[in-house]
Amino acid sequence: MKKVTLFLTFLFVSVGVFAQTTWTADPYHSKLGFTVTHLGIADVPGHFGEYDVTITSSKEDFSDAVVELTVQTKSVDTRVGQRDDHLRSADFFDVEKHPTMTFKSTSIKKAGKNKYTLKGDLTLVGVTKPVTMTMEYRGTTENPNANGAPVAGIQITGEIKRSDFNMGSGFPAPMISDEVTIKADGEFGHKQ
Repeated sequence: MKKVTLFLTFLFVSVGVFAQTTWTADPYHSKLGFTVTHLGIADVPGHFGEYDVTITSSKEDFSDAVVELTVQTKSVDTRVGQRDDHLRSADFFDVEKHPTMTFKSTSIKKAGKNKYTLKGDLTLVGVTKPVTMTMEYRGTTENPNANGAPVAGIQITGEIKRSDFNMGSGFPAPMISDEVTIKADGEFGHKQ
């Protein structure tokens, strides 16, 4: 009886491990963007060109997803070179001292059909704070350009405050909003 119990335990653990799938973002069909408001009247968008993001899940609807993100802060791009150089400086991202920012989810909870509340720790300019985002699973389909391999659509949105990370403190909210809107869209394929 003991052998049967051990075998069943091993079988269930094995099935659980093999059912976990790691998905990675397709850089050609994904974008990590942000928006701030300038002078209280105009939204100014930007994005990061270099990042790695993985989602690990054992459920088809991603309801148990674990999200991990690493961003190269020097890759910030707002389409204005002088502004991008300033954002890379010690006033903002301080890329010399803090070349990456990271996010790792700590929990996920259902918040509607294919929508989830995603909580995690964001580390930005050396400060780690808990943040809450909204994650939407937008479906899975076959990618004809990858021999029919499955691809999943995920969108993550939310808002953080610069002041929580002591970022850009010399630039008050009337000049640049304290609130930064985050919008990440991704197509994710199985990690090879």
